[in-house]
Amino acid sequence: MAISRALRRLLRIRNLEEEQARLALESAAADLRRLEQARTGASERNRRGRLLVQSSAGTGELPDRLAGLEESRAAVRVAQALAPRIARASDQAEALREQFLAARVERRQAETLIEEAEARDALDAERRAQMALDDWFRNRQHRAAGQFEPEPPEL
Repeated sequence: MAISRALRRLLRIRNLEEEQARLALESAAADLRRLEQARTGASERNRRGRLLVQSSAGTGELPDRLAGLEESRAAVRVAQALAPRIARASDQAEALREQFLAARVERRQAETLIEEAEARDALDAERRAQMALDDWFRNRQHRAAGQFEPEPPEL
């Protein structure tokens, strides 16, 4: 029995679904990395603002101190704004990871079905070939010594 076209079509569909899930996961992971880099940038901005305040304390420069304080406040506001977006992006990436893994399992199941069907077909073909050879040999033994012997069947 040949492997049905429906099974092969199912495997192609599962491959496409897995590929789409992988691409969506990669996109979500890139978004998450971008947001985390922005949060890291905000932390760096906060650190630079505090350093500016610290250095202005030694020099007595009021504009530097005010600029440093404002840099720190702005960095904190940016970090606070990014926190819920990072949480949502992380949740979305996790959900897409689950979808990707589910699609991968479904594709592997379809591959296993096809491989098992191919193995059954190969075993059946081997059995049929062996039966044909056995029949030919039995027929050869039962024929009279002077009779015509047919050629063995091709495999």
